[in-house]
Amino acid sequence: MSEHFLVTGGNRLEGEVLVGGAKNSVLKLMAAALLAEGTTVVTNCPDILDVPLMADVLRGLGCEVELEDSEVRITTPAEPKYHADFDAVKQFRASVCVLGPLVARCRRAVVALPGGDAIGSRPLDMHQSGLRLLGARSEIEHGCVVAEADDLHGANIRLVFPSVGATENILMAAVLARGETVIDNAAREPEIVDLCNMLNEMGAKVSGGGSSTLTIQGVRKLEPTTHRVIGDRIVAATWGVAASMTRGDVRVRGVNHRHLGLVLDKLRTAGAEVTPEVDGFRVIQRERPKAVNFATLPYPGFPTDLQPMAIGLAAVAEGTSMITENVFESRFRFVEEMIRLGADARTDGHHAVIRGVPVLSSAPVWSSDIRAGAGLVLAGLVADGTTEVHDIFHIDRGYPRFVENLRGLGGVIERVGSE
Repeated sequence: MSEHFLVTGGNRLEGEVLVGGAKNSVLKLMAAALLAEGTTVVTNCPDILDVPLMADVLRGLGCEVELEDSEVRITTPAEPKYHADFDAVKQFRASVCVLGPLVARCRRAVVALPGGDAIGSRPLDMHQSGLRLLGARSEIEHGCVVAEADDLHGANIRLVFPSVGATENILMAAVLARGETVIDNAAREPEIVDLCNMLNEMGAKVSGGGSSTLTIQGVRKLEPTTHRVIGDRIVAATWGVAASMTRGDVRVRGVNHRHLGLVLDKLRTAGAEVTPEVDGFRVIQRERPKAVNFATLPYPGFPTDLQPMAIGLAAVAEGTSMITENVFESRFRFVEEMIRLGADARTDGHHAVIRGVPVLSSAPVWSSDIRAGAGLVLAGLVADGTTEVHDIFHIDRGYPRFVENLRGLGGVIERVGSE
């Protein structure tokens, strides 16, 4: 049995929604627990499928992991195992973030090449080259990333692209390396800052979080800590775009609105009234949205994770929008599903041109990744009739209480089983 959503369009979203901890942060914070013997506690964890999956990865490495409500307790042994096998990591991409901590703590790591979303090539070249500069040997062998180091030492490392994953792995390896490491062209995402903050709470010496240059003074040992995950800006923005698409009025809580500066500006360009608040923001869209151009870029640019939502907004906006994908080459697979729903769209290379229509038409559609799934549900909210969204396990990996939150805002959605 598999499940799918039935989404009935036509309702204006109104009300308040609370956002939990960031998916793109919590999994890396859980991996960071490998760096210190003892019990690390991560709070404000989102209730998403990837959290127990990461817990299984850590258990396979010898940790004891307890999940309770929005809290994860990870007890790391004095000598963790260093082999993360295929069964544990194949289901989601973020599992590769154990590579850096294992090299730092065990001086050896064998991590099966991960699975995850079908959004294009995401090679590990930068992860490996960074570890090599720190003194490790790293190769791909029998479907695994293998890294070994007799000693780790500081290095000057410049990334050819501000990769979030490479920044995280190199950072977590460098905190226990001898001497100073400088990472230039580092990722600047708020989730990187969250990881830097937790590492510093554990006794690391990391400066420059949020800038393109991270400086790490290696220490001999880290200690466990208790750390609260930042709010999920991608989930928060999803609800903001949903308000705009449905001409609704939604207050989003539990997130720092400063992490969404460009995104909220785009909603204003579409005609929404956007009000920053102490713990979130409010979006009111009174008329049909106006066309807006989007180009995805690393933070602080427009997030690639919100590209499907941008296409959904453009599909019902007044006018013609151009969406440019600069990060993942296969993310435009989503456009094919939007065309099923009546979107007037075409793609050319890494550009998509969308001519807005007043209302989409319901149809069966299939999710290819977490954000595509959420984007298709949003499209179903502005389609006539009832839209079937399949492969919704993707959505469960990134959106906690998705059905409950959408119903709480007045959306009509039902989770049903199918053969």
